[in-house]
Amino acid sequence: MSSLLKLIFLWFKLISLVISVVIVSGCGSGSVSTDNGPTLQELGKKIFFDETLSSSNTQSCGSCHDPASGFADPDVSSDNPVSEGSETDSFGDRNAPTAAYAFFIPAFSQDVATTPAPDNTVSNYLGGQFLDGRSQDLTQQAKEPFLNPLEMNNVNTAEVVGKVKTANYANDFIAIFGSGAFDNIDTAYDNIAKAIAAFEASAEVNAFSSKFDDVMAGAASFTASEQRGFNLFKGDKAKCANCHTIPDTDPVLFTNHRFYNIGTPSNSNNPAVIVNSGFIDNGVGDNTMVINAGDASTEAGKFRTPTLRNIALTAPYMHNGVFQTLDQVINHYGLKMQFAFAEVDANLANEIAFDDSSLGLTEVDKTDFMKTLTDQ
Repeated sequence: MSSLLKLIFLWFKLISLVISVVIVSGCGSGSVSTDNGPTLQELGKKIFFDETLSSSNTQSCGSCHDPASGFADPDVSSDNPVSEGSETDSFGDRNAPTAAYAFFIPAFSQDVATTPAPDNTVSNYLGGQFLDGRSQDLTQQAKEPFLNPLEMNNVNTAEVVGKVKTANYANDFIAIFGSGAFDNIDTAYDNIAKAIAAFEASAEVNAFSSKFDDVMAGAASFTASEQRGFNLFKGDKAKCANCHTIPDTDPVLFTNHRFYNIGTPSNSNNPAVIVNSGFIDNGVGDNTMVINAGDASTEAGKFRTPTLRNIALTAPYMHNGVFQTLDQVINHYGLKMQFAFAEVDANLANEIAFDDSSLGLTEVDKTDFMKTLTDQ
Protein backbone atom coordinates (compact mmCIF):
# COMPACT_ATOMS: atom_id res chain seq x y z
CA MET A 1 0.00 0.00 0.00
CA SER A 2 1.43 3.43 -0.95
CA SER A 3 1.95 6.03 1.75
CA LEU A 4 -0.88 8.21 0.45
CA LEU A 5 -3.31 5.33 0.20
CA LYS A 6 -2.30 4.15 3.66
CA LEU A 7 -3.09 7.59 5.13
CA ILE A 8 -6.42 7.76 3.31
CA PHE A 9 -7.27 4.27 4.53
CA LEU A 10 -6.53 5.25 8.14
CA TRP A 11 -8.85 8.24 8.06
CA PHE A 12 -11.56 6.31 6.24
CA LYS A 13 -11.39 3.56 8.84
CA LEU A 14 -11.59 6.05 11.72
CA ILE A 15 -14.61 7.83 10.21
CA SER A 16 -16.33 4.53 9.51
CA LEU A 17 -15.77 3.34 13.07
CA VAL A 18 -17.20 6.56 14.49
CA ILE A 19 -20.33 6.27 12.38
CA SER A 20 -20.68 2.61 13.35
CA VAL A 21 -20.47 3.21 17.10
CA VAL A 22 -23.10 5.95 16.99
CA ILE A 23 -25.53 3.85 14.96
CA VAL A 24 -24.99 0.78 17.16
CA SER A 25 -25.61 2.86 20.27
CA GLY A 26 -29.02 3.82 18.95
CA CYS A 27 -28.31 7.42 18.06
CA GLY A 28 -28.55 7.02 14.29
CA SER A 29 -29.77 10.31 12.93
CA GLY A 30 -28.23 12.22 15.81
CA SER A 31 -24.75 11.55 14.48
CA VAL A 32 -25.25 13.64 11.36
CA SER A 33 -26.87 17.04 11.51
CA THR A 34 -29.72 18.12 9.28
CA ASP A 35 -30.45 21.71 8.31
CA ASN A 36 -27.13 22.69 9.91
CA GLY A 37 -28.32 21.40 13.29
CA PRO A 38 -25.99 20.14 16.02
CA THR A 39 -24.27 16.79 15.73
CA LEU A 40 -24.04 14.25 18.52
CA GLN A 41 -20.28 14.77 18.70
CA GLU A 42 -20.70 18.54 19.05
CA LEU A 43 -23.23 18.04 21.84
CA GLY A 44 -20.92 15.55 23.51
CA LYS A 45 -18.07 18.04 23.46
CA LYS A 46 -20.20 20.66 25.21
CA ILE A 47 -21.18 18.17 27.90
CA PHE A 48 -17.58 16.96 28.22
CA PHE A 49 -16.32 20.46 29.06
CA ASP A 50 -19.28 21.63 31.19
CA GLU A 51 -18.04 22.34 34.72
CA THR A 52 -21.57 22.96 36.00
CA LEU A 53 -22.19 19.21 35.86
CA SER A 54 -20.21 18.79 39.10
CA SER A 55 -21.35 19.52 42.63
CA SER A 56 -19.11 22.57 42.97
CA ASN A 57 -19.53 23.81 39.39
CA THR A 58 -15.75 23.68 38.99
CA GLN A 59 -15.05 20.30 37.38
CA SER A 60 -15.86 18.76 34.01
CA CYS A 61 -14.77 15.60 32.27
CA GLY A 62 -12.19 17.80 30.56
CA SER A 63 -10.70 18.88 33.89
CA CYS A 64 -9.09 15.46 34.30
CA HIS A 65 -8.89 14.75 30.56
CA ASP A 66 -7.43 17.95 29.14
CA PRO A 67 -6.60 18.03 25.40
CA ALA A 68 -3.42 20.00 26.11
CA SER A 69 -2.23 17.14 28.32
CA GLY A 70 -3.04 14.35 25.91
CA PHE A 71 -6.55 14.11 27.42
CA ALA A 72 -5.06 13.30 30.83
CA ASP A 73 -4.99 15.42 34.01
CA PRO A 74 -2.64 18.44 33.83
CA ASP A 75 -2.70 18.96 37.59
CA VAL A 76 -1.20 15.71 38.83
CA SER A 77 2.36 14.53 39.44
CA SER A 78 4.09 11.62 41.12
CA ASP A 79 3.90 13.68 44.34
CA ASN A 80 0.18 14.36 43.82
CA PRO A 81 -0.80 11.43 41.61
CA VAL A 82 -4.59 11.36 41.95
CA SER A 83 -7.06 13.90 40.57
CA GLU A 84 -8.90 15.92 43.16
CA GLY A 85 -12.68 15.62 42.90
CA SER A 86 -15.28 18.34 42.74
CA GLU A 87 -15.21 18.65 46.52
CA THR A 88 -11.99 19.81 48.21
CA ASP A 89 -9.73 17.02 49.49
CA SER A 90 -11.71 14.27 47.76
CA PHE A 91 -9.40 11.77 46.10
CA GLY A 92 -9.67 8.32 44.61
CA ASP A 93 -6.76 5.89 44.48
CA ARG A 94 -5.72 5.84 40.79
CA ASN A 95 -4.07 8.12 38.29
CA ALA A 96 -6.60 9.18 35.63
CA PRO A 97 -5.79 7.51 32.28
CA THR A 98 -5.94 9.37 28.99
CA ALA A 99 -9.33 9.51 27.29
CA ALA A 100 -7.66 9.69 23.88
CA TYR A 101 -7.94 6.53 21.79
CA ALA A 102 -10.15 4.90 24.43
CA PHE A 103 -12.74 4.51 21.68
CA PHE A 104 -10.65 1.70 20.19
CA ILE A 105 -10.52 -0.40 23.36
CA PRO A 106 -12.64 -3.51 22.81
CA ALA A 107 -15.41 -4.42 25.25
CA PHE A 108 -14.22 -6.32 28.30
CA SER A 109 -14.25 -10.04 27.63
CA GLN A 110 -12.74 -13.34 28.59
CA ASP A 111 -10.46 -14.57 25.84
CA VAL A 112 -11.39 -18.22 25.82
CA ALA A 113 -8.89 -18.88 23.05
CA THR A 114 -6.02 -17.96 25.36
CA THR A 115 -4.85 -20.23 28.14
CA PRO A 116 -2.97 -18.37 30.90
CA ALA A 117 0.67 -19.26 31.23
CA PRO A 118 1.42 -21.75 34.03
CA ASP A 119 2.91 -18.94 36.09
CA ASN A 120 -0.16 -16.72 35.52
CA THR A 121 1.78 -13.91 33.83
CA VAL A 122 -0.75 -13.61 30.99
CA SER A 123 -4.28 -12.55 31.82
CA ASN A 124 -7.23 -14.49 30.51
CA TYR A 125 -9.12 -11.20 30.00
CA LEU A 126 -8.80 -8.18 27.74
CA GLY A 127 -10.39 -4.82 27.00
CA GLY A 128 -12.89 -2.74 28.89
CA GLN A 129 -12.78 0.89 30.02
CA PHE A 130 -10.94 2.08 33.15
CA LEU A 131 -7.57 0.54 33.98
CA ASP A 132 -9.27 -2.53 35.42
CA GLY A 133 -11.73 -3.00 32.55
CA ARG A 134 -14.80 -2.71 34.75
CA SER A 135 -16.91 -0.81 32.19
CA GLN A 136 -17.80 -2.49 28.92
CA ASP A 137 -17.64 0.56 26.66
CA LEU A 138 -17.36 4.35 26.52
CA THR A 139 -21.06 4.92 27.10
CA GLN A 140 -21.08 2.88 30.29
CA GLN A 141 -17.83 4.50 31.44
CA ALA A 142 -19.16 8.03 30.88
CA LYS A 143 -21.96 7.46 33.42
CA GLU A 144 -19.70 6.77 36.39
CA PRO A 145 -17.74 9.99 37.12
CA PHE A 146 -20.91 12.10 37.42
CA LEU A 147 -22.09 10.03 40.39
CA ASN A 148 -18.78 9.18 42.02
CA PRO A 149 -18.49 11.18 45.28
CA LEU A 150 -14.72 11.34 44.74
CA GLU A 151 -15.17 12.82 41.27
CA MET A 152 -18.08 15.02 40.11
CA ASN A 153 -20.18 14.12 43.16
CA ASN A 154 -23.75 14.44 41.88
CA VAL A 155 -26.42 12.93 44.13
CA ASN A 156 -28.15 10.93 41.41
CA THR A 157 -28.90 10.73 37.69
CA ALA A 158 -31.85 13.09 38.03
CA GLU A 159 -29.51 15.84 39.26
CA VAL A 160 -27.26 15.42 36.22
CA VAL A 161 -30.20 15.39 33.81
CA GLY A 162 -31.65 18.48 35.49
CA LYS A 163 -28.40 20.36 34.98
CA VAL A 164 -28.24 19.42 31.30
CA LYS A 165 -31.88 20.44 30.92
CA THR A 166 -31.03 23.99 32.05
CA ALA A 167 -27.68 24.20 30.24
CA ASN A 168 -27.13 26.56 27.32
CA TYR A 169 -26.96 23.54 25.02
CA ALA A 170 -30.29 22.02 26.16
CA ASN A 171 -31.88 22.92 22.82
CA ASP A 172 -29.14 20.97 21.06
CA PHE A 173 -30.01 17.96 23.21
CA ILE A 174 -33.69 18.32 22.26
CA ALA A 175 -32.83 18.81 18.59
CA ILE A 176 -31.00 15.48 18.55
CA PHE A 177 -33.13 13.36 20.89
CA GLY A 178 -36.56 14.87 20.36
CA SER A 179 -39.04 17.10 22.14
CA GLY A 180 -39.43 14.64 25.01
CA ALA A 181 -35.69 14.24 25.48
CA PHE A 182 -35.83 15.03 29.21
CA ASP A 183 -39.11 13.30 30.04
CA ASN A 184 -37.56 10.01 31.14
CA ILE A 185 -34.58 10.36 33.49
CA ASP A 186 -33.02 6.99 32.64
CA THR A 187 -33.27 7.56 28.89
CA ALA A 188 -31.94 11.10 29.15
CA TYR A 189 -29.01 9.95 31.27
CA ASP A 190 -28.22 7.22 28.76
CA ASN A 191 -28.24 9.82 25.98
CA ILE A 192 -25.93 12.15 27.92
CA ALA A 193 -23.44 9.29 28.14
CA LYS A 194 -23.90 8.44 24.44
CA ALA A 195 -23.15 12.02 23.49
CA ILE A 196 -19.94 12.03 25.53
CA ALA A 197 -18.93 8.71 23.97
CA ALA A 198 -19.54 10.15 20.50
CA PHE A 199 -17.20 13.05 21.24
CA GLU A 200 -14.58 10.65 22.60
CA ALA A 201 -14.90 8.71 19.34
CA SER A 202 -14.21 11.81 17.23
CA ALA A 203 -11.09 12.67 15.27
CA GLU A 204 -10.52 15.56 17.70
CA VAL A 205 -9.81 13.05 20.47
CA ASN A 206 -8.23 10.42 18.22
CA ALA A 207 -6.17 12.54 15.87
CA PHE A 208 -3.52 10.08 14.61
CA SER A 209 -1.46 13.19 13.79
CA SER A 210 1.89 12.41 15.44
CA LYS A 211 5.31 12.36 13.84
CA PHE A 212 5.12 8.57 14.03
CA ASP A 213 2.03 8.67 11.80
CA ASP A 214 3.83 10.99 9.37
CA VAL A 215 6.78 8.63 9.24
CA MET A 216 4.54 5.64 8.61
CA ALA A 217 2.81 7.61 5.84
CA GLY A 218 6.17 8.49 4.26
CA ALA A 219 5.77 12.20 5.00
CA ALA A 220 8.61 12.44 7.54
CA SER A 221 11.67 10.56 8.78
CA PHE A 222 12.91 9.61 12.22
CA THR A 223 16.10 11.17 13.51
CA ALA A 224 18.95 8.74 14.14
CA SER A 225 18.11 8.68 17.85
CA GLU A 226 14.39 8.18 17.23
CA GLN A 227 15.17 5.32 14.86
CA ARG A 228 17.41 3.64 17.43
CA GLY A 229 14.64 3.97 19.98
CA PHE A 230 12.11 2.53 17.53
CA ASN A 231 14.40 -0.40 16.81
CA LEU A 232 14.78 -0.98 20.55
CA PHE A 233 11.02 -0.76 21.03
CA LYS A 234 10.38 -3.44 18.42
CA GLY A 235 13.35 -5.62 19.33
CA ASP A 236 13.68 -8.85 21.26
CA LYS A 237 15.71 -7.39 24.13
CA ALA A 238 13.40 -4.66 25.44
CA LYS A 239 10.19 -6.47 24.39
CA CYS A 240 8.13 -3.24 24.47
CA ALA A 241 6.09 -4.29 21.45
CA ASN A 242 5.11 -7.57 23.08
CA CYS A 243 2.38 -5.67 24.90
CA HIS A 244 2.45 -2.25 23.19
CA THR A 245 1.92 -3.89 19.85
CA ILE A 246 2.60 -2.43 16.40
CA PRO A 247 0.35 -4.34 13.99
CA ASP A 248 0.92 -4.39 10.26
CA THR A 249 -2.49 -2.85 9.68
CA ASP A 250 -3.92 0.45 10.91
CA PRO A 251 -4.72 1.78 13.39
CA VAL A 252 -1.56 1.42 15.48
CA LEU A 253 -2.59 1.90 19.11
CA PHE A 254 0.52 0.55 20.87
CA THR A 255 -1.47 -1.84 23.04
CA ASN A 256 -2.84 -5.36 22.88
CA HIS A 257 -5.51 -4.35 25.45
CA ARG A 258 -4.47 -7.20 27.77
CA PHE A 259 -3.83 -7.12 31.50
CA TYR A 260 -0.39 -7.56 33.08
CA ASN A 261 1.34 -7.03 36.40
CA ILE A 262 4.48 -5.13 35.44
CA GLY A 263 5.93 -4.90 38.92
CA THR A 264 4.87 -1.30 39.60
CA PRO A 265 5.94 -0.26 43.10
CA SER A 266 3.53 1.29 45.56
CA ASN A 267 3.36 5.10 45.57
CA SER A 268 3.66 6.49 49.10
CA ASN A 269 2.07 9.74 47.84
CA ASN A 270 -1.12 7.98 46.78
CA PRO A 271 -3.90 9.28 49.09
CA ALA A 272 -5.10 5.69 49.57
CA VAL A 273 -1.67 4.70 50.89
CA ILE A 274 -1.44 7.79 53.08
CA VAL A 275 -4.73 6.84 54.72
CA ASN A 276 -3.86 3.13 54.89
CA SER A 277 -0.19 2.17 54.66
CA GLY A 278 -1.22 -1.40 53.90
CA PHE A 279 -3.27 -0.43 50.84
CA ILE A 280 -2.71 -2.68 47.81
CA ASP A 281 -4.35 -2.18 44.44
CA ASN A 282 -5.00 -5.57 42.84
CA GLY A 283 -6.29 -4.09 39.59
CA VAL A 284 -8.58 -6.36 37.63
CA GLY A 285 -8.06 -9.00 40.31
CA ASP A 286 -10.29 -6.99 42.65
CA ASN A 287 -13.16 -6.85 40.19
CA THR A 288 -15.02 -10.09 40.57
CA MET A 289 -17.97 -8.21 39.08
CA VAL A 290 -16.27 -8.57 35.69
CA ILE A 291 -14.02 -11.61 36.15
CA ASN A 292 -14.80 -15.06 37.45
CA ALA A 293 -14.53 -15.08 41.25
CA GLY A 294 -12.11 -17.99 41.07
CA ASP A 295 -9.69 -15.93 38.96
CA ALA A 296 -9.10 -13.22 41.58
CA SER A 297 -5.74 -14.57 42.76
CA THR A 298 -4.30 -15.20 39.29
CA GLU A 299 -5.42 -11.74 38.08
CA ALA A 300 -4.10 -9.85 41.13
CA GLY A 301 -1.94 -6.85 40.31
CA LYS A 302 -2.83 -6.78 36.62
CA PHE A 303 -3.88 -3.62 34.78
CA ARG A 304 -4.87 -3.10 31.16
CA THR A 305 -1.98 -2.12 28.88
CA PRO A 306 -2.56 1.55 27.96
CA THR A 307 -1.98 3.19 24.62
CA LEU A 308 1.36 4.98 24.33
CA ARG A 309 0.01 7.70 22.08
CA ASN A 310 0.68 11.15 23.58
CA ILE A 311 2.69 9.43 26.31
CA ALA A 312 5.09 12.37 26.61
CA LEU A 313 2.15 14.56 27.71
CA THR A 314 0.44 12.27 30.19
CA ALA A 315 2.75 12.10 33.22
CA PRO A 316 2.71 10.81 35.88
CA TYR A 317 2.80 7.19 34.80
CA MET A 318 1.41 3.84 35.96
CA HIS A 319 -1.94 3.20 37.66
CA ASN A 320 -0.77 4.99 40.81
CA GLY A 321 1.30 7.74 39.19
CA VAL A 322 4.49 6.55 40.87
CA PHE A 323 6.80 7.66 38.02
CA GLN A 324 7.07 11.26 36.84
CA THR A 325 9.27 10.83 33.76
CA LEU A 326 9.62 8.48 30.83
CA ASP A 327 13.22 7.85 31.91
CA GLN A 328 11.94 6.51 35.23
CA VAL A 329 9.44 4.27 33.47
CA ILE A 330 12.01 2.80 31.10
CA ASN A 331 14.58 2.41 33.86
CA HIS A 332 11.98 0.54 35.92
CA TYR A 333 11.72 -2.03 33.15
CA GLY A 334 15.49 -2.26 32.89
CA LEU A 335 16.27 -2.85 36.56
CA LYS A 336 17.12 -6.47 37.26
CA MET A 337 15.67 -6.18 40.77
CA GLN A 338 12.55 -4.16 39.96
CA PHE A 339 10.22 -6.95 41.04
CA ALA A 340 11.52 -6.80 44.59
CA PHE A 341 9.57 -3.55 45.06
CA ALA A 342 6.34 -4.56 43.30
CA GLU A 343 3.10 -3.52 44.97
CA VAL A 344 1.77 -6.98 44.10
CA ASP A 345 4.56 -9.54 43.97
CA ALA A 346 2.57 -12.33 42.30
CA ASN A 347 1.74 -12.93 38.62
CA LEU A 348 4.66 -10.77 37.46
CA ALA A 349 4.91 -10.47 33.68
CA ASN A 350 7.73 -12.26 31.88
CA GLU A 351 7.46 -9.75 29.05
CA ILE A 352 9.19 -6.93 30.88
CA ALA A 353 12.37 -8.52 32.20
CA PHE A 354 15.47 -7.48 30.28
CA ASP A 355 19.07 -6.51 30.96
CA ASP A 356 19.30 -2.75 30.49
CA SER A 357 23.10 -2.83 30.38
CA SER A 358 23.06 -4.88 27.19
CA LEU A 359 21.15 -2.35 25.10
CA GLY A 360 24.01 0.06 24.48
CA LEU A 361 21.73 3.11 24.24
CA THR A 362 21.86 6.57 25.73
CA GLU A 363 19.04 7.96 27.87
CA VAL A 364 18.02 10.11 24.88
CA ASP A 365 17.74 7.04 22.66
CA LYS A 366 15.34 5.46 25.13
CA THR A 367 12.85 8.32 25.12
CA ASP A 368 13.17 10.09 21.76
CA PHE A 369 11.00 7.58 19.94
CA MET A 370 8.28 7.87 22.60
CA LYS A 371 8.13 11.60 21.97
CA THR A 372 7.24 10.99 18.30
CA LEU A 373 3.86 9.62 19.46
CA THR A 374 2.55 13.08 20.44
CA ASP A 375 -0.31 14.34 18.26
CA GLN A 376 0.34 17.68 16.56
